[in-house]
Amino acid sequence: MQATLERIYVEDSEQLHLVCQRYSQASVLAIDTEFVRTRTLYPKLGLIQINDGKTLALIDPVALPDLSPFWQLLENPNVQKVLHACSEDLEVFLTAGNCQPLNLIDSQIIMSFLGHGISMGYAAMIAHYTGIELDKSESRADWMKRPLTQKQLSYAAADVEYLFDILPRLMADIEQSGWLAAVKEESDVMVERKFKAIDESQLYLNVKMAWRLNPPQLYRLQQLTIWRYQQAKLKDRPIGFIAKDHTLLALAQINPSNVGAMLSIEGVELLDIRHKGNAMLTVLKRVAEAQDIKLPKQITRLDEYPGYKQNFKKVKNYINELSTQTNLLTENLASKKQINQFLSWHFKLNDAEKNPNMVDIMRGWRKPLLGDKLLAFVENDFQ
Repeated sequence: MQATLERIYVEDSEQLHLVCQRYSQASVLAIDTEFVRTRTLYPKLGLIQINDGKTLALIDPVALPDLSPFWQLLENPNVQKVLHACSEDLEVFLTAGNCQPLNLIDSQIIMSFLGHGISMGYAAMIAHYTGIELDKSESRADWMKRPLTQKQLSYAAADVEYLFDILPRLMADIEQSGWLAAVKEESDVMVERKFKAIDESQLYLNVKMAWRLNPPQLYRLQQLTIWRYQQAKLKDRPIGFIAKDHTLLALAQINPSNVGAMLSIEGVELLDIRHKGNAMLTVLKRVAEAQDIKLPKQITRLDEYPGYKQNFKKVKNYINELSTQTNLLTENLASKKQINQFLSWHFKLNDAEKNPNMVDIMRGWRKPLLGDKLLAFVENDFQ
C-alpha cells in the first residue's frame, strides 16, 4: 500500500531549509514553478512545487526573499530533477537566482523521443499514462497575489504530484527505447543555451527583414537593438514595449535627423516615436559621429542562395528516410531551423562556418547518427 503523500506549504526560512535538506537525500524530484510574465522582461516567480514521492512542498517565494536552499538543491548533481517543458522555468532560475540546474531532464523531451511530437503538453502526457484529465483553468492565474486560492494550490500541486507518479513508467519507456542518453543531452543543451550570455552586438540579426539593409544601415540597426535591450533590462519591460522591430528597421534604413522626420516614415510605430523618439535619435546621432567603426557584413538570405529549395528538399528527404530507419520522428532528428543552420554552415553564409558548435546536426548524438552521413550525402549530391 502506497504511503500517504505529505503536503506542506513553505513560507518561512526554517521550513525551507528543512525541506530542501530532506529533498537533497532524494534520488529524483519532480519540480515545477508558477510565474507571472505579462508586462515585464523577466518572469516573476510566484510559486515553486517539489515532490519526492513522500513530501509535496509548495514553496512561497513571495514570503521568502532568500531561496538559497532551493538554488543549492537545483545545483546538487546527485539529485535528478524532472520538469516538463522547462524552458521558461530555466529563465526563472536564471533571473531569480542566477542558478544553473545540474542533472535536469525535461519530460517533454522524453515524450518527443517516444514519438508524441516535440511539444506535448503536461496534461496530455498525464492523460496518456493515467487516463486522468487535469484541470488547466488556473494556468493564467495571478501567482503573485496573496493569498493564493485553494483552487490555485490544488492546480499547482497536481503539476508535480502526477509527474512524480508517472516517472517510473516514463523512465522505463525511454530506457527501453534506447534514447535516454540523447534525451539527457538535449536537456543539457537546453540548459546550456538558456544560460549562455546574450551577445548584444548580435541582437540585430533577430530582426526580420534585416537582410534588406546595407552595412551602414545594419550598423544603425545593431546600435538601436543594443539600446532597446539595455532599456528593457533597466526598466524590466518586454522588448516590444520599448520599441517594435519595424520601427527600428525603418529608422535604421532612413536615418532621420529629427523626431518630426521620424513620424513621417512609413512603417514606424507612432507610439514608439512619441515615447522614445528623442532617445532613438540620440542613438542615431551617436552612430553618425562614431569613428573607426566596424560595419556588420551584408546579410545573405539562405533562401536566395542558388539551389536552396532543391537542396533543402534533398536534405529533408534524406532525414525522412533516416527517421524511418531509426524509428525516430523527423523533427527529433532535425527541425527546419536546424536544417537551415546546417545549410548556412555548409554554404559558409554569414560567417556560419566560424561557429560549428552552433550547428546541432554536427554535434552530440546527432553527429554520428545523422551529421556525418548527411555531410557525405550533400558533398556528393548537391548541385
